[in-house]
Amino acid sequence: MRSLLSLRNVGLRFGAVSALERVDLDLHAGERLALVGSNGSGKSSLLRVLHGLLAPTTGSLRAEPGLRQAMVFQRPFMLRMSVQNNVALGLWLSGTGWRAAREAALHGLDRVGLRELAARSARGLSGGQQQRVALARAWVRSPALWLLDEPTASLDPHAKREIESLMATFAEGEQGRPMTMVFASHNLGQVKRLASRVIYLEHGRVLADLPVADFFHPQRLKSVSGAADLFVKGELA
Repeated sequence: MRSLLSLRNVGLRFGAVSALERVDLDLHAGERLALVGSNGSGKSSLLRVLHGLLAPTTGSLRAEPGLRQAMVFQRPFMLRMSVQNNVALGLWLSGTGWRAAREAALHGLDRVGLRELAARSARGLSGGQQQRVALARAWVRSPALWLLDEPTASLDPHAKREIESLMATFAEGEQGRPMTMVFASHNLGQVKRLASRVIYLEHGRVLADLPVADFFHPQRLKSVSGAADLFVKGELA
C-alpha cells in the first residue's frame, strides 16, 4: 500500500508539557485509522500534527506531494452567514470562482442531506446539522485524507448515527477508490464499526498499533499493551 504520511520520532511540547513523545507512524492509502485513549492522551495533538496545524518539536513528518486533506473538528466553527456560504467560502479562498463555489456547496449539502437548509443561518442549526455542514465543507474539497477529531462526541444518539453513517459512506470513496480516514473517538463501538486499524495513545506515546480485529481480541491486545487492554475493558484508572 502506498504511504500518504510518515512520522518519525515525532515529539510535541507546549513549554514544559509533552503532548507527543517519539511517535512513529506510517499511514497508508485506504486505511481507516482510529485514535483512542483517555482525555489528554495526545489524540487531538496527533491529528493536528498530521494536518500541519502544529509543527513537531522533534522528529519529522513526510507527506505525499500534493496530498489533499481536510479536517473536521468536534465543534465546528460556523461563520455568521448562510449554510451554503459556509460551505462555499473555503473553495473561494482556495481560488474557485464564487459562483462555482456556491454551486459546489449545493452539491456538498446534497451529499449530507441538508440542501433544503442552504439559505438558513448556519449558526441557527442544531449541533448535528452543523457537523453535517462541516462534513460538506470538507467533502467539496475532494480530500484524499480525512482527519476527524471526535466528530460525534457532543451529539445526541440520532445525530451520532447520522454522522457515523456519513463517515462510513465517505470512507468508501468515490468511483470505487476508498478514502483514507483518521479519526479520534471515545466510542469503542464506533471504532469497531468504522476502523480498519487502531492506535492506543497514553501520555503522548503510542502503546498499541493493531488491526481492528486484533485490538478487540483480549489476548492479542494484552500481549501488546496491558494499559490498552485495561482501557478497552473500562478498567483504566
